[in-house]
Order: sequence, then C-alpha cells, then structure tokens
Amino acid sequence: MTKVHVFGALALFLAGCSAQADETPSFDLEVKAKAEALMTAGLSDDVGLKFVEDLTTEIGPRLAGSEAEKRARDWAVAELNALGFKNVRVEDFTIPYWQRVLEEASIIGDHPQKLIITALGGSKSTPEGGVEANIVRFESMAELNAASRDDIEGKIVFIDQKMTRTQDGSGYGTANTKRRECAGTAADHGAVACLIRSVGTQHRRFPHTGGMARKGPLGALPAAALSPPDADQITRLLERGPVTARVNIQVEAYEDAPSGNVIAEIPGRTHPDEIVLIGCHLDSWDLATGALDDGAGCGIVVGAAKLIMESGQAPRRTIRVVLYGAEEVGLFGGTAYARQHADELANHVLAAESDFGARMIWSFQTRFGDGALDYAKELHALLEPLGVGAGDNNAFGGPDIGILARAGVPVVTPRQNGIDYFDFHHTPDDTFDKIIPDEFRQNVAVYAGFVYAVAESGWDLRKPATETLGTE
Repeated sequence: MTKVHVFGALALFLAGCSAQADETPSFDLEVKAKAEALMTAGLSDDVGLKFVEDLTTEIGPRLAGSEAEKRARDWAVAELNALGFKNVRVEDFTIPYWQRVLEEASIIGDHPQKLIITALGGSKSTPEGGVEANIVRFESMAELNAASRDDIEGKIVFIDQKMTRTQDGSGYGTANTKRRECAGTAADHGAVACLIRSVGTQHRRFPHTGGMARKGPLGALPAAALSPPDADQITRLLERGPVTARVNIQVEAYEDAPSGNVIAEIPGRTHPDEIVLIGCHLDSWDLATGALDDGAGCGIVVGAAKLIMESGQAPRRTIRVVLYGAEEVGLFGGTAYARQHADELANHVLAAESDFGARMIWSFQTRFGDGALDYAKELHALLEPLGVGAGDNNAFGGPDIGILARAGVPVVTPRQNGIDYFDFHHTPDDTFDKIIPDEFRQNVAVYAGFVYAVAESGWDLRKPATETLGTE
C-alpha cells in the first residue's frame, strides 16, 4: 500500500470512530468525535507546511541574537495575526551573542590537504592566522579526562567518538558530551584547540555545528567539528605517523543581544486562565535554513492550532502557541518564558513541544499525576489510529519546556521517528526539501487531536493517585 493510500485509510477509519459505542465515560463523546474530525482534517492540511516553507524561504537561517532572528520574529507576528490568532506578541529578553566569521583547517607537512570544519557555538578565536600544532587523538571524553597534561599540552585535541543511529535519538546524548565538554577539558590540559568528529549519523562531507559549554558568549578554546570523512582521514594519517594541523577560527561575540519569544493564543471560551501550551523554537543555526530544526516544529504547532481555531467555537481552555527564541545557544527562550510567567505556571494544564524534525510520530509519552493515568489511556486510544503507540509516563517534554516539567506542569512527548534526523541536524543540509509532506501532516493531526481533547475537557492532569477519575 502506498503512503497516500495509508493516510487515506487512516482518514476513513477516523471518520468512523465516533460511531463506535464502546467509549469509556471519562472521555466526553462529543469531544472525542470533534478531536477525531480534527485529526482527519490534519492529514490533508497545508497551513503548517506553508508556514515552514515561507519561514525558511523568506527568512532563511535564524541565528539567535542576529538581525535574521529579529526578522523571523517580525515575520511570525505578521503571519500569526494574518492567520487569526489573538494576543500575538513578542516577549523580549537578551542573550550573549556569538557568530562565526572565518573557519578553516588543513593538514600541513608531508601530506598537505584541506579539512572541512565548522566552528562550534561559543568557540574562541584563534590568533590571527590560526594555530599550528600536532594532533593528539582520543576516542571519548573519558579517555581525554584520563590523559596526562604532558600528552596534551601545546597540541590540538581530536575526539573521534562516533554516534549511534537510533529511532528515538538516544545516541545523541552520549555523542554530544564531547561537543559540550571537549574545549573546557582540553584547555585544562593545556591544549591550544579542540576538534571533534561531528555529532551526527551521516557520512557526507558536511560538518555539524552546535553549542559548547561556555560562560557568557565564549567557551574555553577555539573548537570545531570535523566532517565525518575528514575525521576518518585524520585517523588514517595518524596511523602513519605524527600529524600537524593548522586551525584558523575567527568569531564575533559580545554580552548582550536581543532575542524574544513569539506568543499567540486561542483564548478559552469559559476557562481562559487555564493554558494548554504547544511550542517550538524559531531560531536556527546559521549553516542552513533550519527546516527540520526547528521550522517544522513551528509549522506543526501553528498548523494544529489553526485547525482547532477554524473548527467552530474555541475550546474551553486557552491554547497558547509559543515560538521560543534562542533555543540553540542555551535554552534562553524556555528559561525566559518560565521566569516571565512564573505566577501562572500553576494554571498551565499541559505543555508539549515539537523539536525533532517532521517524520511520523510513533509513540506518545505522558508525564501526568498518578491519578490522571486513565486520561493518558484515553489519549493513547484517540491517537492509535494514526499509528501512534502508547508510551510510558516518563515524558521529558522537550528542550524549551523541560523547565516547565521540572516546575510540575504536566507534559507530553509525541515521539517522532528520528532514524535519519541526525543526518541533517545542525548541518548545511537542513533544508525544506527534507520534509516529507504526508509525514508532516500526520504530526499536525496528532497535535490537533490531543491538544483539542485536553483544551476542551476539564481533565486535571496533575491529579494525584488518591483522587478518583470523574467525567469532568
């Protein structure tokens, strides 16, 4: 069966679900039927996809703190107003600013050749013209931590750890440690620069950027990621003898730059102070147009909210769409939102974030109170016809809403298929053509279904185990 036929079959199945008679009393039948109708509509919706296309085409890369990120905020405000959202606004904050100016590296000596690198966010500049030093290779941060200063002082550290490809992206955490920590540890050992194998799963000559640990705008050393083939090349050369490299990185950085969160709402018709938050991040790295990371997430949540807005009367609770700023460089938008809305976090009944590309959602995790787990079961049953399996109750939520989860806000994680996400993540290849429209629309359908169900219901998703479930 082709993909089009699969989604067509899903739409037909969903359209008939409301006629089934085996509903449990905790899920109002009219709410369930409308959620199913929204899911069916989501499978053919184009609002969200157009939002991503227009953002990535008209704005392009959106480095946090840059003029391009500001243009993206202005653009998003205009688009959200044109789509009919209410209370559209920007909530400002400032961040440390960093941008690359020059990045180049090469092997010198007996085997001269160019290397393909990209500076890591927060990299210091090298001296003008670069640094030249022998390369010392390590296979992990643990190996670097165990090394002596005598082995490293005055050299360029190279960490060659590879990343494991997984559907849920779980290989990222382990592989990403070297990106965060290499510069600081290498500096403590007297190194002059740090190179890492890109944190990614592709094997093309595209390096993956990303942030490193830093205080203010800069980290401890000049640091860059190598494309995977170049990392292999260095390893082979080292097997033949000492390798000397020249690394030249020049950056611009300063303490304060403007950023902000773009917010839009569908005000609740009876309980406007109760908030269902759905978010994404508007900024991107500067190497590409940020279609998967995270233009797609913004299109998914905007598309789902627009479907709900157009479906008739507004739900009882407010739906708040948050396009976070400055996620890539340190989760500044998520932190600012939690600080600026600290007095109303108790009224946030649910938060969800789309920030893992645009492949199909295959599992739905929750983090609800023990007394609200039957509500999780209702949502699982609602989403199952879209190919979404029941997840556990240990949802992380997402990078920007993690702070909300830690504050006690119930969160969900609609888990997308990330099997090839890290082929494109933080590379020049993160572009609009990588989005598969039908899979993107399945995401819109999932978000429209569960967001409406929670926004229209009276469910208390924080409910402790001692309370019993009711119908309201």
